[in-house]
Amino acid sequence: MKKIFKVDQSSNSIHIALLIARVFIAGLMLSHGIPKLMMLFSGEPIQFPSVMSMSSEVSLCLAVLTEVLCSVFILVGFATRFASIPLIITMIIAVFVFHGADPFSKKELGLQYLLMFVVLLFAGSGKYSLDYLIVRNK
Repeated sequence: MKKIFKVDQSSNSIHIALLIARVFIAGLMLSHGIPKLMMLFSGEPIQFPSVMSMSSEVSLCLAVLTEVLCSVFILVGFATRFASIPLIITMIIAVFVFHGADPFSKKELGLQYLLMFVVLLFAGSGKYSLDYLIVRNK
């Protein structure tokens, strides 16, 4: 019973929690990015909303770059803090620009992604990551 209410966690359990969070959030974001990547290379006319006066093509390219490349970086734990910044910006735009007038239920998923990427920005990738291997070998 004491273990359930224990607040000081071992270092290893925090690293495992960061690994699980990174893998799941990156995998989920890839499920949004891969279809956009397919749309980009389909050869069909791009039907994607423009963002901040950028063309639909540029907006889609930025979304693909962010949702695919940055998600892969987070998945493997490479430059996790840096890779989370474009994803945070993407989620802010999705929640407050595209879904700004929508009810909370439409914004909820984007806010959950936003929260996870903010946590990774502050917490980093943890010990089970490429970031750790790079720092350890220096």
